[in-house]
Amino acid sequence: MKDFRLYDITDFVMDEDFVRWVYEQRPEDDQLWRNWLARNPDKHLVVAEARAILQSLYIAPPVIRNEEIQAETDRLLQTIRQQPMEIVEPVEPPAKLVRVRTRFWYAAAAILIVGVAGITFYLNKKATVRESYSWENMTASRSLIEQVNTSDKPVTIALADGSALSLSPGSRIGYANYFDSGEFRDVYLSGEAFFEVTKNPDRPFRVFANEIVTKVLGTSFSVRSFEKDTTIQVIVRTGKVTVYSRAVPTTKRSATDHKPGEVILTPNQQLVYEKTGQKFQKVLLDEPLLIVSKVTEQKMEYEDAALSKVFSELSKAYGINIVYDSELLDKCTVTADLKNETFYHKLDLICTAIGATYEIIDGQAVIQSNGCQ
Repeated sequence: MKDFRLYDITDFVMDEDFVRWVYEQRPEDDQLWRNWLARNPDKHLVVAEARAILQSLYIAPPVIRNEEIQAETDRLLQTIRQQPMEIVEPVEPPAKLVRVRTRFWYAAAAILIVGVAGITFYLNKKATVRESYSWENMTASRSLIEQVNTSDKPVTIALADGSALSLSPGSRIGYANYFDSGEFRDVYLSGEAFFEVTKNPDRPFRVFANEIVTKVLGTSFSVRSFEKDTTIQVIVRTGKVTVYSRAVPTTKRSATDHKPGEVILTPNQQLVYEKTGQKFQKVLLDEPLLIVSKVTEQKMEYEDAALSKVFSELSKAYGINIVYDSELLDKCTVTADLKNETFYHKLDLICTAIGATYEIIDGQAVIQSNGCQ
């Protein structure tokens, strides 16, 4: 029986159960690990760092379609069948002719086995070559309305479902005239745009931007994906979005699916996708913005307030998860005026008040403390 309490970061990264939880997000695994973390709050930081390492290392596996393998196998079989087979009239008993033919088919079978192995290697190698996701490839054979912003200012575009976008200079967008068919509301972007999406749980909204797809039900976010850039960026303003590589099969995805290679972003989080390495990195913005009204923020003045209350209100004000040992810091109180301060300065003031420090790991704030001081 594994004792995860004895694990360090390296142990978690190398553990198959932990890796499966991070990459596959099975409900049963998720519940198990959440329960374990609730019983072992001192392990939050180690687990968060291990998760961040695994998510930053994830590279979508090459996808080889069955049709490709079958086509290459058929071609090889056809080549074998077309090979001339010289049969000399036997001067020995007919059994020798049988042996000749038998040896031929053994040889053919051996060639087929080696050939299939070679095909698999070839197709794997071929699949590792980064596919070109140019505008032409993305929009080929699709009937779309295309708009290009050739001005030096953002252009606002209204979509048929009530959604709107602000298209940045030098950017191009393609979309259907009506979102009246299909499972998704799809648009195609080359460049940069800020989206405000009308909510529709039955028909997710997807933005195809070169190598990645951003899927939402209804929220506001921006995508920057110029073909000449080496990275793609997605920034969430409100709500929640899912981002995944187009190398991961998208068939049979539902609106609530979370698959390996997907990253979920919440407000004030940014995803950076490296095209060459096909790697995701999730970080907080340098200057997180409030997602509540300014009036609500003006109430963030505390005198001997429970730390749990302060962290809860701060988390809700910015949509940022704050991880801390609730049992260890259960008796801590905070006296501080957090009005009109930036998110990070608010955190600094709180941590100073309780003698703690914090790190930003995997897009969340992780509090480190030995107890109230």
